[in-house]
Amino acid sequence: MKASAAAATKVVLRPEPPWLNRNVLGMGIASLLSDAGHEMATAVLPGFLAALGVSAAALGFIEGVADSISSAAKLWSGWLSDRSGHRKPLAVEGYFLTGFSKALFAFAHGWPLVLVGRALGWFGRGIRGPLRDALLAESVPVESRGKAFGFHRTGDTLGAIIGPIVSVWLIAHYHSNFPDPSAPFRRVFLLTLIPGIGSGIAFAYFVSEKRSSPAQIQFWASVRSLPCSYRRFLWGCGIFGLGDYARTMIILAATQLLSPTYGLRAAAQLAAIFYVGHNVFYAGYSYPIGALSDRLGRRGLLAGGYLAGALSSLGFVAAFVWKLNVVVFLLAMFGLAGLSMAVEDSLEAAMTADLVQEKLRGTAYGVLGTINGIGDLASSAMVGILWTAFSPTVAFLYATVLMALGSIVICCSSPEK
Repeated sequence: MKASAAAATKVVLRPEPPWLNRNVLGMGIASLLSDAGHEMATAVLPGFLAALGVSAAALGFIEGVADSISSAAKLWSGWLSDRSGHRKPLAVEGYFLTGFSKALFAFAHGWPLVLVGRALGWFGRGIRGPLRDALLAESVPVESRGKAFGFHRTGDTLGAIIGPIVSVWLIAHYHSNFPDPSAPFRRVFLLTLIPGIGSGIAFAYFVSEKRSSPAQIQFWASVRSLPCSYRRFLWGCGIFGLGDYARTMIILAATQLLSPTYGLRAAAQLAAIFYVGHNVFYAGYSYPIGALSDRLGRRGLLAGGYLAGALSSLGFVAAFVWKLNVVVFLLAMFGLAGLSMAVEDSLEAAMTADLVQEKLRGTAYGVLGTINGIGDLASSAMVGILWTAFSPTVAFLYATVLMALGSIVICCSSPEK
């Protein structure tokens, strides 16, 4: 009897599998490299387009179309992975496609080729996103999901810190060597191939999956099977997303605010440095927010993150109204935007895993990505149109209202558990 009791005790006390495992580390490394390449291009893209004479409306259109393509890819790839029971190969292809796409910017002499490159890159990101998140959720214990997603976003954002720093250094290094103001930017775009290809190799080598049985479920039947609590959650995400413009818009805002004092090149470099600050906040808060949500719940924290985004946008309204081109103030607004993104990216993914059973998670992440993509299309395009037709003040005020409303809807929705 004593031996049996001891054996039973051993079974009860057996530790859970560690959450910081090869898969979590591998996905973190792949995302670090991918975002380093992506943010190298993103940080200097507004400056490049300014050198080409491209308007804010065109930038908003480019970002919106790219996001909408990404959202469609997320919906399709998520459902396909649930149906086939196999996620990794398609995710690897998405990483490689994203890695190659930014190099196309180097050959652009107007916005159309930039649109093509951005669309291809976001198509690759759309393919891989739901599959990576589903693999990540399946790789860790339930009670450690917040930590795992927060850790992944931290790794992801370390790449987003490294990328802009490298871009700023390269622009400064190449500036005196080329009479054409667009030439330094083109060099940066070509060099994004190095981390971009490395991300695909890292995901293929480090990440493994336990293939599940194929589920012969039709697409719309799969979507209709998602629980009501998850659909209510999507309403808040969608409303917030209608105001959640691409971060290139605040880089452009900082560039315009600083150009009268510092000149275009120095203003573009300062705006890229602010974006580094944005990503430092993003990286610094991602893991703590995720870990805190494991203890306190995610709904209230997510609503607070949405509100931080609204306050950042309101800060840019004030900056254009009162001509606040003070470096410290603008950096603080970038920091608030980084905090908002840390909360959004860590907790939306973790809440999806909480609300949806494993066999439908690929579809659920695809639907979430589609909702966010539709919001990104509308927000980036609308902010760009309002900016060009009226003023940046009107554009950021529109975003502030929608972000704040999304925070209210999430706060008033049903608890996640």
